[in-house]
Amino acid sequence: MNKKLTITFVGTKFCGWAKQKNGISVCGTLQKAIESVVGEKITLLGCSRTDSGVHARRYVCSFKTKTAIPNEKLVLAVNHYLDEDIRVLKCEDAEDDFNPAFCAKKKTYIYQIYESKVLDPFLRPYVWHVPASLDFESMKKACGPFLGCHDFAAFCATGGSAKTTTRTIYELDLAKEGDLIKIKVTADGFLYNMVRIIAGTLYYVGLGKIKPEEITDIINSGDRSRSGPTAPPCGLFLYEVYY
Repeated sequence: MNKKLTITFVGTKFCGWAKQKNGISVCGTLQKAIESVVGEKITLLGCSRTDSGVHARRYVCSFKTKTAIPNEKLVLAVNHYLDEDIRVLKCEDAEDDFNPAFCAKKKTYIYQIYESKVLDPFLRPYVWHVPASLDFESMKKACGPFLGCHDFAAFCATGGSAKTTTRTIYELDLAKEGDLIKIKVTADGFLYNMVRIIAGTLYYVGLGKIKPEEITDIINSGDRSRSGPTAPPCGLFLYEVYY
C-alpha cells in the first residue's frame, strides 16, 4: 500500500529534507520513526528538497508498506518515535503511482521579514531580522512583474539541477502585521533558492537599492548578479502543496 503523509516541521536544527552525510535530515529522522512502527525498511519520497534551516507548515511525502496498521493509529505511533520538531498530521492511502514531487501541481511558500531595530526573541528562529525601515508600498509594487510564466534564471542560485529555469508564478502577495512582513508566493515549481532570492530582491526594493520598475528588466536579463541577495533560510516556510 502506498501511504501519503502530510507532515509539519521546524527546520532549525535539520540539514534539510534530504539525507546528508554532515547533518541530521528530516527524511532520515522520519524514515527511522516509520520503520520502527511498521517493522520493515521503507523508501521515503518527498515533495521537494528543503535547505538547511527551512521550515514546513505542510510537507507531503510517501512510502510503500505492507503494514495493516490503520492510518489514524499509524499517525499516533509514528509521532511517538519522532523528534519533537517533526509531526505527522495526516496519513492517507494513495494511488500506487502517486509520487509527492512529480504529482504536485503547485506549491506555496511564505517568507517572513521582521522589520524592527529590536528582534523579538520568540520570533528569532522563524524570521529574517532586518533592523531597517523598508518601503512596503514599493515592495508591493515590485511584485506584479513576477507574475506569469518567465525564465527565472536571475533568481536561481548556482548548484541547482533543474533542466529549465522557466516557471509560472500564480501569486506573489505581501502582507504587513506590525513589524512582520509576509511574502506569499505560489508557483508551479521553484528553482534552487528562488523564493529566498525573490525575498532578498524585495528587501533591496524596500531599501531603495532596486526600483520596482527594474524588476522586469532583471527577469529578462537572466543575470543573477542584478537581483537581490539570497535571504537566510530561517524565514522560509513551505506552506502548502497542491495536487
